[in-house]
Amino acid sequence: MDASPGPGGRAAPLVAYLRGIAGPDRTPRTNRDLAVLLALTAGILNSVGFMAIALYTSHMTGLTAMLADSLVLGSLDIALLCLTGLLSFVVGAAVCALLFNWARRRGLQSRFAIVLLLEAALALFIGLVAHELTADAGREWVLIALLGFTMGLQNAVITKISDAQIRTTHVTGMVTDIGIELGKLVYPKRADDPDPVRPRLGRLGLHVLLVSAFFAGGITGALAYQAIGFVTVVPTAVLLLVFASVPVARDLRGRSRRPA
Repeated sequence: MDASPGPGGRAAPLVAYLRGIAGPDRTPRTNRDLAVLLALTAGILNSVGFMAIALYTSHMTGLTAMLADSLVLGSLDIALLCLTGLLSFVVGAAVCALLFNWARRRGLQSRFAIVLLLEAALALFIGLVAHELTADAGREWVLIALLGFTMGLQNAVITKISDAQIRTTHVTGMVTDIGIELGKLVYPKRADDPDPVRPRLGRLGLHVLLVSAFFAGGITGALAYQAIGFVTVVPTAVLLLVFASVPVARDLRGRSRRPA
């Protein structure tokens, strides 16, 4: 007769899930769930950035276009602000690569998680401290640098996690893929077609889900910012912090058990 599972047995699937969602061993489910959380976070941060400084800080195409237009129009202050956002995004992506490869070379389970942990910490900083910057005349420079860096981190880490199949800080590529798969879906089928057009319904569903999450984050961020300000970003930052902490804590425990 099998013994009924105790509390530890019932909790095992949850613990495994928490270890897996930011861990190195990826599955389609953990990739999807993490991507949805990151797309929601990006939508919130992007809308909060727009509400605070009238710039979309995850939209590098828009910032590049605005940089060019501002230079032509002679608006050097706006041009420099856009350049700050672009450079911060690049530096964030570079820091992701540095942290990831540092952890990978050491065989750490937290090679993805440490990047996500840094992102969560930055988002918490923005949510809890950024309101103190509202009286500062130069707050837009600090905010675009922080938000741009955070979005660069996030876009780079999900690129590594998904082998460049998923992006979460912008939706242009995903909307393009949605259109492609819809075109395949409605393409006329012929019974004798030696090379039939087959839509990838899983990819279509994933991208619809991620675009929806980004959109929901934008709505949530804009509405909540009007009510509570920068604190809007705290809930998703805490959730990301929880997920990222599990692989990091596992590596720290493993290191503490090694003989001196």
